[in-house]
Amino acid sequence: MIARRVAAAAVLVAVAWLVAPNRPAAQGRERSLYVSVVDASGAPVRDLTTTDVIVKEDNVTREVLRVTPAIEPMQIAVLVDTSQAARDAIQHFRQALPSFVTALTAANDAGRKNEVAIIGIGERPTILAEYSTNPRDLQKGIDRLWSLQSSGMYLLDAVLEAVQGFKIREATRPVIVAIATEGPDFSNRHRDQVLEPLKSVSAAFYALMIGQPSSSLDPETRERAIVLDEGPRITGGTHEQLLTSMALQPKLKQLADQLMHQYRVTYGRPESLIPPERITVTAAKPGLTARGTPVKEPQVRP
Repeated sequence: MIARRVAAAAVLVAVAWLVAPNRPAAQGRERSLYVSVVDASGAPVRDLTTTDVIVKEDNVTREVLRVTPAIEPMQIAVLVDTSQAARDAIQHFRQALPSFVTALTAANDAGRKNEVAIIGIGERPTILAEYSTNPRDLQKGIDRLWSLQSSGMYLLDAVLEAVQGFKIREATRPVIVAIATEGPDFSNRHRDQVLEPLKSVSAAFYALMIGQPSSSLDPETRERAIVLDEGPRITGGTHEQLLTSMALQPKLKQLADQLMHQYRVTYGRPESLIPPERITVTAAKPGLTARGTPVKEPQVRP
């Protein structure tokens, strides 16, 4: 009788082991965001606390449990316009980028360094400097920035390829910084082909566009405009329009300061088999702006 009970128990355990991997795992009771909180001038807010931010899932307020400095290294793809339309701006790109990558590759309080890559997006996306924590290696890529004669821009293609690179590298905190003019884009991509992959890897998308917004009604320009509008908003980045490339250097300095002073905000949530469709973070104090990027959940392997 005892032997039969043991055998039956073994069968039940075996069945449970076979069935469990095929059931969807419940969402954990804690989730985290990488959050930037800035004042009206764009300067990051220091000494953030749990009462300074409000997190909502599908318009339901969640309890903020912890706020700590974000010390996890970032993987930052810097996309730079090298098309013919950027000819007059290239010199300003080359002047503004060295201090930007130097700030991003400096060791944080935990002694960790971010990885940065320089990618040209004129004619076709081209890696000018591989991901590195060494500013000297990245400077070699900056020195290779030239406007390509009779070439167009491939911004959306470059964003998609950067996302694919993040997947291959299993990037845990991916960031895309796009610096481009309002010249024609030849990517021929639909918005969903770019926005969905961006969300799938939890990559924050920052776009700095130079010049007056294009008034063209062609499909490529329209799709790019939608990606530039929705991409930063749904990923916790920003989209800013600079009237001249001379404004790039102070803007990149400000962006580096914001990225280097982010927080990891952890909040509680009920267990659920269905993830929220929308997660938002706002600042509790007036005059402050908060942006958040969901922390990529670790892959659960059977």
